[in-house]
Amino acid sequence: MTQAARTALLAHQHRIAQLLDRNEAGEAEASALRARTEFPQDAELARLHSHALHFLGRPVEAREALNQAAAIAPDSIEVQCSFANLDMDEGHTEAAIERLRATLRRQPGHPAVLLVLGNALMAAARYAQARESFAMATHGAPAHAGLRLNLASAELELGNYEQARKHVDEALELAPRFDGAYAMQGRVWQSMGQPKRALESWMRAEALAPGQPQYSLHVGLLLDELGDPAGAAAAFQRSLAIQPDAVNALAMLVFAKRRTFDWVGLEALADRLHAAVERRQPGALPFAYLAEDATAKEQRQCAETFAATVEHDAVPLRQHMGLTHVTPKPSDPIRVGFVSNGFGDRPMGHLTVGLLEALRSEQLDVHLFSLAPDETSQIRLRLAATTSLHDVSTHSTIQLAKAIHEQRIEVLFDLRTFGSGANSDLFELRPAPVQVNWLAYPATSGARWTDYQLTDATALPATLREHFSEKIVRLPRCALPYTPVALPQAPSRQASGLPETATVYACFSGSHKLNPASFSRFMLILERVPDSVLWLYSEDDASMSRLRMAAEAMGIKGSRLVFAPRLPHAAHLARLRQADLFLDTSPCNAQSTALDALWAGCPVLTMVGYTLSGRQGASLLFHANLPELVAEDEDSFVAQAVQLGNDRQALALLRRHLERGNERSTLFDTAGFTMDFRRAIQAMSARYRIGRPPIDIDL
Repeated sequence: MTQAARTALLAHQHRIAQLLDRNEAGEAEASALRARTEFPQDAELARLHSHALHFLGRPVEAREALNQAAAIAPDSIEVQCSFANLDMDEGHTEAAIERLRATLRRQPGHPAVLLVLGNALMAAARYAQARESFAMATHGAPAHAGLRLNLASAELELGNYEQARKHVDEALELAPRFDGAYAMQGRVWQSMGQPKRALESWMRAEALAPGQPQYSLHVGLLLDELGDPAGAAAAFQRSLAIQPDAVNALAMLVFAKRRTFDWVGLEALADRLHAAVERRQPGALPFAYLAEDATAKEQRQCAETFAATVEHDAVPLRQHMGLTHVTPKPSDPIRVGFVSNGFGDRPMGHLTVGLLEALRSEQLDVHLFSLAPDETSQIRLRLAATTSLHDVSTHSTIQLAKAIHEQRIEVLFDLRTFGSGANSDLFELRPAPVQVNWLAYPATSGARWTDYQLTDATALPATLREHFSEKIVRLPRCALPYTPVALPQAPSRQASGLPETATVYACFSGSHKLNPASFSRFMLILERVPDSVLWLYSEDDASMSRLRMAAEAMGIKGSRLVFAPRLPHAAHLARLRQADLFLDTSPCNAQSTALDALWAGCPVLTMVGYTLSGRQGASLLFHANLPELVAEDEDSFVAQAVQLGNDRQALALLRRHLERGNERSTLFDTAGFTMDFRRAIQAMSARYRIGRPPIDIDL
């Protein structure tokens, strides 16, 4: 080959490689086709052509091009690595591993082969072997920063966080402006439970490579976790601007805008999200989708799409771990587990502490797996004294699954599901033979790894049954537990920032639940009850300003919205006694906040919905013997709120009903709830122990 031809060939190869790096696969394929006509015996051109064809979704042609490359250069390391990558992308990971090991026998210690072998072993969830392969590769390529990140990724999966951090530091020493190194650093800090440091790392990655949408997305997720939903919304917006078809960024942006009452442009974004769920595009987080005005069928579509992605990604790890379960003897106690990040001074802790304290018996051995570190709260101390409390806050998914499995847990309750600190990766590994969705996520999981949904007949009537993938266990009472506490003396209205004589409507639901439709209903109520105010949780200044402006636009003075700071639970219960009527949100009802209101003697008005999340209020009120406070539609909700707001005597009567009846109400009967809950566990366990599959169980 002449020098001129050699120069032309190298130029072709360089141009095609650049096009592939820029994800311009169509142009790369056309260029490769032209170049191969000029240089038909060049293996590298055939290999690059294969890459372009693969990126274009033409796998058969891609493999044929690689076969042609292999015929030209059968000993080419690059061609064999490309074959392995193609095998992995087509799901033939073991074939890729065997091919690469055969190549290593011909070229021992070759760093490129070891790198791709490590990637294949990672894909097969053989993380320890992958670590060894990456480590060997570093001997042949000591200045390769990316290899250090591969090592960090393997250590991260194995739960060796300090070692992972060390490898990230090594990568940054080699390449101080390597955006991928900062992204990996962010992952490590997150795994170590340090979200602020993780945020700094992801922000650095985004600053170095602002065109990478995943960096902006992770910045948003961390800002949301750290309590800055407005900042999170801006980050999600940046991510979506880079990749407009990214459903995960779209879903999180919609959720963040709801949380900050930023309703401008929200309807159009929500319509896009609904369309994506209808098309079963992956990416929408099911918990965030609960805030949407969606049917139970649509909620199931969203959950099933999300769960299918989790299940697909976890297949290698599930197969590698191969967790199996030994059926207990009939006389053995049932080892029951609960997984949550809320076993402390949080709503989940306040709801469940009484139940979990009382649940242990000769028949039940209770284990709590806490995803949040020890906070030394009174609730945490109470739970530690009465259950086997495991702090697994720094465990990797593999370590957590092993910890649960080693405790021989038989019935495992997921108290997060798709909420904050979700456990879907864990439960997909099947650490327990019977797995139950309860309490935190009031909808179907749509997941094959969830056997049962624990609820009640009011919240989940027969008309909704078809929209749940799990078998249903119905308690004979409201399935929301509550731990009654002594009510402190109420502060004065003046001390709470409330008018002395006004009708005080309260809504302490999560901000994402207070949507434009619910807020419009509330403003219509204020309009018809002139001497009234709406009492809400304080948010950031911008969010509260938006609500006041929205009120003004509807003819209601912004001063009639009173914002309450967040207080310790006991103090919040005390001030709730100054509220006259708690207004529930729709389509996603209040849960713990509505229970708090009822216990404090504040009646709750709800509107019956058409999903489990929209029927929680109805269940609470039916079991509180207040079915008259369950409105059938918007008009009756507004009319009843107005009627009660103008009738002090009726409000006083409702308060007396609660104050006198709460002690006898099934809502606040911890002993009775514990007995029914124990029966539910025993029923699920019994079917498992006799080798029968789950079925609907109506207690």
